[in-house]
Amino acid sequence: MSDAAARPLPLQGVRVVEFCQTIMGPCAGLILADLGADVIKVEPAPDGDKTRRLHGFAAGFFGAFNRNKRGLAVNLKSDEGRAVVHRLLETADAVIENYAPGTVEKLGCGYKDCAKINPRIIYCSLKGFLSGPYENRPALDEVVQYMAGLAYMTGPPGRPLRAGSSVVDIMGGTFAVVGIQAALRERETTGKGQFVKSALFESTAFLMMQHLVGRAVTDVDQPPMPGRVGAWAVYETFETSDDQRIFIGITSDNHWRRYCEKFDRQDLLEDPNLKTNEDRVRARERTLPIVAEITKQYTIEEMSAICEEIEIPFSPVARPEDLTDDPQLNANDRMLHVELDNAPVTKVPRLPVEIGDHDLNLRLQPPKIGEHTRDILTELGYGEADIVRMNDAGTIVAR
Repeated sequence: MSDAAARPLPLQGVRVVEFCQTIMGPCAGLILADLGADVIKVEPAPDGDKTRRLHGFAAGFFGAFNRNKRGLAVNLKSDEGRAVVHRLLETADAVIENYAPGTVEKLGCGYKDCAKINPRIIYCSLKGFLSGPYENRPALDEVVQYMAGLAYMTGPPGRPLRAGSSVVDIMGGTFAVVGIQAALRERETTGKGQFVKSALFESTAFLMMQHLVGRAVTDVDQPPMPGRVGAWAVYETFETSDDQRIFIGITSDNHWRRYCEKFDRQDLLEDPNLKTNEDRVRARERTLPIVAEITKQYTIEEMSAICEEIEIPFSPVARPEDLTDDPQLNANDRMLHVELDNAPVTKVPRLPVEIGDHDLNLRLQPPKIGEHTRDILTELGYGEADIVRMNDAGTIVAR
């Protein structure tokens, strides 16, 4: 084991109890777990998190967002099951939950319940909306993308379109972690826990902030991104000779100079109407066909090599599966090999941050239903006879 792998992770010693499903809450739990927290995922016995059984677009949700967690399967609708979880909450630093409003309260695990059990607990609810007139509405990632203008800005004019990933769920989970860590830091001073909330709608509105300010600055309605008036002369995808597409961004005068010199286009460099980026923006109807014609003479591999050589921004138009073998993502062993139910091992990206020489590695695979129930209950002081009895009664699932 390397020295970095042996070092305690930043959140080692922090215990988090997770009552979550789908993406938003599990993403918050994943971040905390990757940073070293002991995240205990509480799932309903006997069937576990329903996210395990989703199909289609959602088939990867559970495997993607539940690594490095321990799994406890318990029936919270039973008195003994609630007693198990309440004993666990006595040992917790934080709780995260993202069920529909009122659900955890009915199960005896709402904020007021948890604060009575453990006044130092940081309790984070991840919901559709923060406090206000919408707070009891149900919401989904896609719903708030339409509500806050993200779908409008993503699709071409007249065709609003959700983003191609659950960006709002992930953003809301990330903001939840920010709030939890701030509350943990404050607890060091006050000794008290508190309630924290993160929400989908307000997270999306935060993403829209640049467009709100842009509207104020220009006094012009912001068009969708595909129909925007670009700030750069060349900022497009172009077709290559092997029928692939590559994005090229020529965003500075130095970029333009190096591009023209590489392709021996002194005529473009000397053209007084193309001297500055602003000049070239005004002449886009002329410049874009020139770049398109040049690009069409090269394969995607050749054009990528040229752009890297002359140091201008570029990217082939990739598909998600192309990330599996991406050299950057695989550098320094950064891809994690995750085991999935009824599927081969797959590679997934690590948490996208570097913290000193900490090794934010894979420590636990996504848990099987009840995989760690026996260990957790033993830590809480339950004897083997009690564990067997509760397992036989369906109160818990213990492997």
